[in-house]
Amino acid sequence: MDLDRLTQKSSEWLRGTGPESDVVVSTRIRLARNFAEFPFTTRIEEAAKAEVAARACECFEDLAIPAKLSYINVSTLDELDRQFLVERQLISRELSEGAGARGVAISNDEDIAIMVNEEDHLRVQVLRSGLTLDDCWKSMDEIDDAIEEQVAFAFHDQYGYLTACPTNVGTGIRVSVMMHLPALVQTREIQKVFHALQKINLAVRGLYGEGSQAMGDFYQISNQYTLGLSETQVINRVREVVPMILKYERRAREQMIEEKRQELHDHISRAYGVLSSAQTISSEETMHLLSSVRLGVNLGLIEDVSIPILNELFIQTQPAHLQKLKQKALNSAERNIARASLLRRRIAEAAE
Repeated sequence: MDLDRLTQKSSEWLRGTGPESDVVVSTRIRLARNFAEFPFTTRIEEAAKAEVAARACECFEDLAIPAKLSYINVSTLDELDRQFLVERQLISRELSEGAGARGVAISNDEDIAIMVNEEDHLRVQVLRSGLTLDDCWKSMDEIDDAIEEQVAFAFHDQYGYLTACPTNVGTGIRVSVMMHLPALVQTREIQKVFHALQKINLAVRGLYGEGSQAMGDFYQISNQYTLGLSETQVINRVREVVPMILKYERRAREQMIEEKRQELHDHISRAYGVLSSAQTISSEETMHLLSSVRLGVNLGLIEDVSIPILNELFIQTQPAHLQKLKQKALNSAERNIARASLLRRRIAEAAE
């Protein structure tokens, strides 16, 4: 797969047309799996780690699923390309910064990614636009079955699938919904949501998952444990909670419109104005302003730009993407100038 070509296309999960896409950006289901005949990656020797990667590549070539997968050897990529894949949500920071034989198999639409030799031998990911829990699980179940037809997974009759981290033992499933919650942030109601989720063992993470900070008012809601719960039970637990958060966010948006419409409209218009005309702008400020404009589009206060374009800009204005687009290394100041130029151009094109 040519990484340079990926800069010219949008990932499936950014299309912004899935159910509840005004608030729910994407749904992701991930499975952790390990080959039965090899130690976990935390205890494996380099030669065996390379054998795991080779075995995985062989499996992917004949995988009985509709999507075609392309394998990328992450261990041979430079730092910029690894960061580029992190920004596109195709690999984790752990895989990017790891050592030894490791890689990722990616579908053409980037809705499927299978990491090799991250914390576990395989981390299978299905990522779709909007609130699509059932569609994601159907695809994931097919992929899991197809892989298990070719290899034996580490499995215990009592504990289920065995994983490097105890919190993944059992089904190995992690269900995650990425939500854009600017109104809850601005009305300072977001902490109440966090506390409620923690009480029912759901985790709240930032844009890039575990260990990352929330940027642009994006939060990932996911389960913390899998042991003792079936895949359906984990999915249903997330399914039960997301509509409540949707309700709170939409109610907060309505309240802001009713009570502070002119002030809100001014704030959003200023954000749009800065993005449309800035000559230099940081990544942090860009995320903040794009979040405001995305809210404005969903509230009908901004009509000159669409949600899919804004979703793309959240990713394309990240450091590695800017450098891939420019096809050269850029320092911080140069990235700020390139980011502003990209924003001006894309917003002007959208307004035509």
